[in-house]
Amino acid sequence: MTIQQKGAFLLLVLFSVVNSTFANDKDKRISSFARPDSTNIYQEFLNDETDDLMENHPADDIYNNIWTSTRLNPYKIAIDSLPDSVKIDLSDFIIPVPGHITSHFGPRRYRYHYGTDIKLETGDTVVASFPGKIRIVDYDRRGYGHYVVIRHDNGLETVYAHLSRVLVALDQTVDAGDIIALGGNTGRSTGSHLHYEIRFLGNAMNPAKIIDFERGIPFQKDYLITKKLSFYYQKEVKQLTAAKYYKIRSGDNLGRIAARNGTSVNALCRLNKISSKKVLRIGQSIRVR
Repeated sequence: MTIQQKGAFLLLVLFSVVNSTFANDKDKRISSFARPDSTNIYQEFLNDETDDLMENHPADDIYNNIWTSTRLNPYKIAIDSLPDSVKIDLSDFIIPVPGHITSHFGPRRYRYHYGTDIKLETGDTVVASFPGKIRIVDYDRRGYGHYVVIRHDNGLETVYAHLSRVLVALDQTVDAGDIIALGGNTGRSTGSHLHYEIRFLGNAMNPAKIIDFERGIPFQKDYLITKKLSFYYQKEVKQLTAAKYYKIRSGDNLGRIAARNGTSVNALCRLNKISSKKVLRIGQSIRVR
């Protein structure tokens, strides 16, 4: 039954209650058990988890009933606005794919890497980390490739990217360990691997500080999210966002580049992790701020 049909049915029930009340005043022979109880019927609708009149999603109380399949982070909640601490139950965790880490959470040359990359072969099965519901199934040619986002009952969201094939559908309920996709090398990827993210209210956290990937289990049964420890990287992100790059031209050297950009050779070497004797190539980009 659709939402419209159920809404119409509920109105019909309420209308019947009113008519029955008037009829009862007029004719006392109508027995009391024949009158439907509108309060109980409405409560049944609210309590029926299979009913789409008021659809339930995991952790709706935390996410303020926001549920969309179009944006990875539709919540736009600043880290400073998050609760001081939130305890998350990790007892149901299943490793999404067994394998070693090939790239860690952290800054890259021009951007920030918000996940942990785990080695796999194209076609390897990828499973859900926790029980939950599929919120996004999408394709991002210049980024994630084929990817899936799951909202979990414990309040976390996980991202699985660079997949070769997705095996679940939007709004599908999954258990921890259910196969959701096959690993691959789609999108912005240079080799087969799983890009895996853990997020809370849209904000990424370092999976390797929560999960022991060597053993395939959480470090602790419960994880305490705090602003200081879980989102320690914010200063790095701000610095990376403020970064400025200069493209090397013919005749440039570190001294000229430093003078042209109001900085020093030592500062350029520190920012780019190079020595003052490094040979510069025309067309190469160098960070100047």
